[in-house]
Amino acid sequence: MTAKDRLVVVGAGGHGRETVLVAKAAGWQVVGVIAENPPEAGLLERLGVAWLGGEHGAQSGEVAEAIRAADAQYVLGIGDPAARRRLDEVLGDSGCEPATVVHPLAVLGGDLRLAPGVIVAGGAHLTTNVSLGRHSHVNVGGIVSHDCEIGDYVSLSPAVAVNGNVVLGDEVFLGAGAVVTPGCTIGESAVIGAGAVVTGDVPPGVTAVGVPARW
Repeated sequence: MTAKDRLVVVGAGGHGRETVLVAKAAGWQVVGVIAENPPEAGLLERLGVAWLGGEHGAQSGEVAEAIRAADAQYVLGIGDPAARRRLDEVLGDSGCEPATVVHPLAVLGGDLRLAPGVIVAGGAHLTTNVSLGRHSHVNVGGIVSHDCEIGDYVSLSPAVAVNGNVVLGDEVFLGAGAVVTPGCTIGESAVIGAGAVVTGDVPPGVTAVGVPARW
């Protein structure tokens, strides 16, 4: 294996451990996980990966040192968009290389632009003329239809459906089963609740819930 095949996952919560599974299915050698504290006994061992140390020392470069020591690329297996942004800012000048990880059971159409750090889980479907920004995540069964622009650090939870001509700003979080109807724009750092249906533009920074979504 070369560094291009080796991967470190930053984050050992549920999302991080799911990321380990996505990466393994995609053919990566996951050499370890970086997390602030070791997860519950057995959780990583049963996935066949080791805990490499803590993320709490990011400002002092501990995360970058662990990634370089592993001779690997990395992904941020962390669900919180703002936390991914903070870590990306720390690692940006470290020389460490973020990977783009796509499960083999995801369906990718044509004319897609996937930035470094993107994770696409199994069962996800991206159609055509779709852009996914840096360290954005599409979880299990997520759908992104045609002509969509997804910003940096965006999280699409399981079974989210983003219809055509939608724009999602940086750090948007869509809860499980949320639906965004065609042509909507959701502003930076907005949170869309699970099961909500977005039928119009959503301002930055708000939390919108319900059918139709209100804030």
